[in-house]
Amino acid sequence: MPNADPVPAGTVADEVGGVDETLHAAWRKGVAGVLAKARRVEVADLPDEPEKLLEETTYDGLTIAPLYTRRDELPEQPLPGAFPFVRGGTATRDVHRGWYVSAFVAGDGASANREMLAGLANGLSAVWLGAGTRGVPVPELPTALSGLLFELAPLTLSAGSEVTAAAAAVFAALDGYETADRAAIQIALGAAPLTSRFAGIDDVELAEAVELAGKSIARAETVRTITVDGTVFHDAGAAEAQELGAAVAAGLEYLRKLTAAGYDTATALRQLEFRFAATDDQFATIAKFRAARQLWARVAEVCGLPAFGGAPQHAVTSAAMMSQRDPWVNLLRSTLAAFGAGVGGADTVTVLPFDSALPPGELGVSKSFSDRMARNTQLLLLEESHLGFVQDPGAGSWYVESLTADLAAKAWEFMQELETAGGYLAALDSGLLAERIAATKAARDADVAHRKTAVTGVNEFPNLGEKPLSAAAREPGRVARYGAAFEELRNRSDAYLAEHGVRPKALLVPLGSVAEHNVRVTFIANLLASGGIESINPGPLTVDGIAAAAKESGAPIAVLCGADKRYGEEAGAAVTQLRAAGVDTVLLAGAAKAVAALEESERPDGYLAARIDAVAALSGLLEKVGA
Repeated sequence: MPNADPVPAGTVADEVGGVDETLHAAWRKGVAGVLAKARRVEVADLPDEPEKLLEETTYDGLTIAPLYTRRDELPEQPLPGAFPFVRGGTATRDVHRGWYVSAFVAGDGASANREMLAGLANGLSAVWLGAGTRGVPVPELPTALSGLLFELAPLTLSAGSEVTAAAAAVFAALDGYETADRAAIQIALGAAPLTSRFAGIDDVELAEAVELAGKSIARAETVRTITVDGTVFHDAGAAEAQELGAAVAAGLEYLRKLTAAGYDTATALRQLEFRFAATDDQFATIAKFRAARQLWARVAEVCGLPAFGGAPQHAVTSAAMMSQRDPWVNLLRSTLAAFGAGVGGADTVTVLPFDSALPPGELGVSKSFSDRMARNTQLLLLEESHLGFVQDPGAGSWYVESLTADLAAKAWEFMQELETAGGYLAALDSGLLAERIAATKAARDADVAHRKTAVTGVNEFPNLGEKPLSAAAREPGRVARYGAAFEELRNRSDAYLAEHGVRPKALLVPLGSVAEHNVRVTFIANLLASGGIESINPGPLTVDGIAAAAKESGAPIAVLCGADKRYGEEAGAAVTQLRAAGVDTVLLAGAAKAVAALEESERPDGYLAARIDAVAALSGLLEKVGA
């Protein structure tokens, strides 16, 4: 309409970079109103951009905004299969297959063979085979590999220090295997000397891995010798960018060793694959795998070979997020993790069985059941939700694209820190790498301990009726599991139960009406149970009835639960009554300010509030009762 009068400014929302400023202003006003009400302040007391109060910071120091709009829009990435491979390593992935569904298989040769063939007949499309000390004895590998259609199901080995012998057995099996397209056979030998060294895991020496690469290069099949295993950093407590940055630094070290041995850079790049952990933080996982491809593509670009930067990715659901207590929740965690890895473009995904944090048979369920649940988690995502039908479905999301870019930048920064320290090996030997990851682990542990981070079934909604764990389950492992500190408290409670026939107990003293005390009663019962302490709730009590309830319970610990106003009226008398009844420790659900006006002798011995260090507080209570 070239002859139409111009639309006055403000009649339609002004736009800045395609952003509807009127709508954004209205949203900001709504945010301010809600925050002011929640914080009991005036809107004028809030900052000019109140939405920043809703921002979150990751363990890598990245800022997560509450809302992403066109303000955050980034240039569109190239299609899958093109540098920098953010959207996928290949443009020709079979959308009906999606990613490769893998599972870890071990045991003797015959049992491993039965398990692999049964898995492949029921939904697996790839196999991760433990060999040597990690699974099938090397002499039994021919039996384990019998009947496999190698060109249809990629094979990954995990053989540690026996990888050369295991590779020889695999190569011998391939020499007797007939196929029209040997290049279609995909084998990953899984040599991981650098990352295994960080974790203290037995593995082949670096020089031997480089030598083995020469044998792989000479094969007609597609064989990758080295796995850059980022999961070891994750399992030690690393955040996403740290895991990626350390993996890229290790990958650079491998490239240098391979090229120093005389292999050209393109050949060296084709000898590496990457393995990363997928967690139940689905957006972080989606962004992690997208960023990982961008990072390695940048390495290849710097080497002058950008087209060779699309190294395969193997996603494994996080072992650190798995809980021993209420392990059925792990089914949900693994589903989110597999979703994130698949949407993020991982080539192969392995879902760990939901009871993998426990010794075999601990739950009384069969291995076949656990394996089937892990396999079906992926099959449901692929065959019912059809996640494989679209490559990189997160593309174009302002949040996903921004998080991918920020994560890649932070990971590159961490890699550069390691390079500045002399490279991966130098940073490993100096302790720098372990120190950086340990700091992140400590921050996460503090968040879990303060219940800022919830681990369902562990520090939130625990089930005290669970069967105590076996001695084997209580043995410390290599993986820094998120809920381990709380699970150790539960182990102490189980030991007390075994010795005394009852669990450590605490009396809840509800003051006032149900409406007054119900929230805090629920909070305290949940908190105590996370430390293995059973709550006794006699119902609403008057001050006169407290002593009788205390004597009847026999509990050495009591917790007052009520509203702050009620505390001001009755807490002092309640404390006096409880101490007179022989209760050793009297606590209050809430903050100390609620009873600041009381005499010293009338104040409780401690306070249980929302953000206390619950691990320390509960450990102290267990010590008081002799657990």
